[in-house]
Amino acid sequence: MGRSESGKTTLKQALTGEAVHYHKTQYIHYDDVLIDTPGEYAQTHHLGCALALYAYEADVVGLLAAATESYSLFPPNITCMVNREVIGIVTKINEPKARRELAGLWLRNAGCRRIFYVDAVTGEGVEALLEYLRG
Repeated sequence: MGRSESGKTTLKQALTGEAVHYHKTQYIHYDDVLIDTPGEYAQTHHLGCALALYAYEADVVGLLAAATESYSLFPPNITCMVNREVIGIVTKINEPKARRELAGLWLRNAGCRRIFYVDAVTGEGVEALLEYLRG
């Protein structure tokens, strides 16, 4: 879960071995092992409730924050709303204006105890995330 253009779909493609290419996610997309959500669901209050319901379909929930974002989408301790493990994933870590430490701090404040730093385009950090999810 994360805002539009935070890298959710690109990360999904990297995790599943697909060729990385941009396309706008228009609806909740279930894969064999992943659920990809449109950013508008996290950005719009009345759609945000649906994300809590979809979280019950997952073993692990990932909150994504791009290292290039200018503010946090997630309020403090939001993870208490979900009775699943919630991990933080900082994306776009190699972008020129990336502030990976700040994005990681935002995810910790949201309640994520484990943070992964990834670049889905280069593949950096993707294998570590995959290993954790397989574990």
